[in-house]
Amino acid sequence: MQVNQISVFLENKSGRLAAVTKLLQRYNVNIRALSIADTSDFGILRLIVDQPQLAFNALKSEGFSVSMTEVIGVEMPDRPGGLAGVLEILEKYEFNIEYLYAFIGKADDKALVICRVERVEDAVKCLEDNGITVLTGEKLYEL
Repeated sequence: MQVNQISVFLENKSGRLAAVTKLLQRYNVNIRALSIADTSDFGILRLIVDQPQLAFNALKSEGFSVSMTEVIGVEMPDRPGGLAGVLEILEKYEFNIEYLYAFIGKADDKALVICRVERVEDAVKCLEDNGITVLTGEKLYEL
């Protein structure tokens, strides 16, 4: 159930985000979801892309500070309370959520989020045991 997320450390200055997106374009890497957390001096760009290893290698070769992290892609009902139900399960079993963000694709009448938690494999099993669909990287990369 591994989903690879690319994280890029960026200086908070004009053109840095554009440089990342242009580089990914040059390598024909499609961005599927993204999140930016920033301060006045720097930001962390988190990306789900269709070719994570290629994106990682391209960014690294161009001198970007980049890492690859395992995250979870979770499918839930696209209705009020859909996310609350998923988070309730994780809370009940004491999984700490480091961060999460929405995924741009939709599967049928389902909403999708990317979630970074401690003990990824245990969290995946817990969610699946409680009827939550956890998507594979390959499935997310195709959406």
